[in-house]
Amino acid sequence: MANFRPLDLVVLNTFVTVVDKGGFTAAADALYLAQSTVSAHMKRLEDTFGQPLLQRGRKTPVPSPAGERLLSHARQMLRQNALAWQDVSEQRLDGVVRLGIPDDYVVYLPEALSEFEAQYPGVELQVDCGLSVDLVQSVRAGSLDLAITTRQPKSPGGEVLCREPTVWAGAAGHDTQRRTPLPLAVSKDGVCIFRERALAALDAMGIPWRIAYTSASLSGLTAAVRAGLAITVLTPSMLGAGLRVIGSGEGLPELPMTEIALHRSPGRPNEATRQLALSLQTHIQARSATLPVTAAPMS
Repeated sequence: MANFRPLDLVVLNTFVTVVDKGGFTAAADALYLAQSTVSAHMKRLEDTFGQPLLQRGRKTPVPSPAGERLLSHARQMLRQNALAWQDVSEQRLDGVVRLGIPDDYVVYLPEALSEFEAQYPGVELQVDCGLSVDLVQSVRAGSLDLAITTRQPKSPGGEVLCREPTVWAGAAGHDTQRRTPLPLAVSKDGVCIFRERALAALDAMGIPWRIAYTSASLSGLTAAVRAGLAITVLTPSMLGAGLRVIGSGEGLPELPMTEIALHRSPGRPNEATRQLALSLQTHIQARSATLPVTAAPMS
């Protein structure tokens, strides 16, 4: 029978962080370690198993087949470790937190929610994606605990977490913005502030336009834009592969800033909800701080 050696949770945490952060340097920054220490942890772990845990020759760390198997166990062990600390110190958080967010802002979620679940594994997260106007109503009705939304002029409310430029976006390698009338990919009328702002700005400059594509999801809109069928309006955080910002020098009007707000349900929140709100505030504000401010201020 094999003589199994106890695994070091500190080293396992380094391995998980290298994979999640996409590199040794990013992992070192996240763990407040020297990069040489991160490398030493990975070497120690691979020596323990006697085989590579990361695929060689990759710019971004990708687990080997053995690494994939270990990664699953490592996450479970780290989760159980957090639960043990919280149980013994009587600081465990339990319960359910219901969070609403538009599809457009899913880019904000992965890292924030992953860290929250790692820190509070006893909390059950339920995430509901929808339109900002609907999510605000759900929070007010108490069917959601928190919602991150685009702040709406007719129902402002909430706490502004950040302000981002609103930009025109088109497909790389296409000149769709030169067509007349200008083809647009937007949400349906009455549900999206981006649509309202785009049409108002174009009308103010006398630029003819037509609605070429409508969708309630960002993925649907960007698919049409990426194919060169239309242009759209979004924030830099939403800009995916194959898209580019259409600069003000290309004849399109500047757009007002977009405010991203956090809404809370009425009444006193439980501790899990309060901690998630703090985590989202921190991550969204930090992400926003790295973005250039290129748009005109809101009027």
